[in-house]
Amino acid sequence: MASKVLKQVTRIVTAQRKREGGGFMVRRPLPSGSVDYADPFLMLDHLGPVFYGPGEAVGAPDHPHRGFETVTYMLEGEFEHHDSHGNHGILKSGWVQWMTAGSGVIHSEMPSDKQLKEGGNFHGFQIWVNLPAKDKMIRPRYQDVPPENIPWFESSDKQTKIKVIAGEVEDITANIDTHTPIYFLDLRTTGKYSLRIPEGMDAMVYNYHPADIFIGKEKAKISESQMAVLKHQGEPVSFEAAEDAEGGEGKKEARVLILAGTPIKEEVARYGPFVMNTDEEINQALVDMRSGSFGSIPGSSERMRKTDEANNKRRQAGKQ
Repeated sequence: MASKVLKQVTRIVTAQRKREGGGFMVRRPLPSGSVDYADPFLMLDHLGPVFYGPGEAVGAPDHPHRGFETVTYMLEGEFEHHDSHGNHGILKSGWVQWMTAGSGVIHSEMPSDKQLKEGGNFHGFQIWVNLPAKDKMIRPRYQDVPPENIPWFESSDKQTKIKVIAGEVEDITANIDTHTPIYFLDLRTTGKYSLRIPEGMDAMVYNYHPADIFIGKEKAKISESQMAVLKHQGEPVSFEAAEDAEGGEGKKEARVLILAGTPIKEEVARYGPFVMNTDEEINQALVDMRSGSFGSIPGSSERMRKTDEANNKRRQAGKQ
C-alpha cells in the first residue's frame, strides 16, 4: 500500500492589487482575505515591475511608523529615503534596507532625482516585520546593505541560486541582523532544490516571476502573484522549476521570495502605520505623533508637489 504524502503547502493565496503611498500600485498577498497575519510577518507588497517615463515616478511621501520593521528590497530602480532622525540614503538595484522603526520615525520613500528625471524600470518589495513587545520602543535603526554585501548560495549542479538576505542556506549566512530569527531568501532555479527551514518557523513562498514553480512534497503549482503558506515541520521543502509551457527546451527560471520566521506569539494591535500590543499603546502612538514627538523632515511640501506633478503627468498619459 502506497504511503500517504503529507502536504507541506497548506494554503495558496493570490495577491490583490492596491494603490498605496503617493499613488503607486502594489500586489499584496499579505494580508489578504484568508491570511491576515503570518507571525512575525505583517505585510508583503510587490511593487511593479513598472516602467516610468520621465517625471512619472512616485513614492511614499512623509509618513510615520512605530512598533515594527520595514524591509525594502530593490530589484530595479532607485528609492531615496529620509527620516526625522536625519538619516538619508539612496537604495539602488539589488540593495536591501532593513529599517527598525522602534519608538517611532517619520519616514519618506521617494524616487531618486535620477529616477524621476530619466524614468526607467522600477521593481521591488516591501515587507513589514513585527517586533516583540520588549523591542517596540527601542531606538530606530537602519541597515542599508548594498548587493555586494548580500551573499549568494549556489547549488552543486549550478541550477539554483539563492540570495541570502536574512538567515542562512547551508554554509552561507546573511550579514543582516534581525531581532527575532528570520529567513528572507530570493530563490532562483532552473532545476530542483530542497531547502531546509528550521523547525518552528512559519514560512511563506511568493512567486514574483512569470514562470511557474512546484513546491513541497505534493508539488503544488504556484503561479505568478501567488503565495503559498507552508507547514514543513522541519523537513526539507523542494522547489522545482516547471517545464517551459511555450515548448522551449528545458525549464524557465523560476523566482520566488521565501519568508520564514519564529512566531512571536503576542497580541497584535494594528492601526495604519502603527503596530503595538494593545489599543492603549496605539492611542498613545497617535497622541505622540500629533504632538510632534516623532519629529519632521525638511522639504515635506516639495515632496508632495513632486508627487502631485508625477500623478498628473501619468494621468494625462492615460496611465492612471
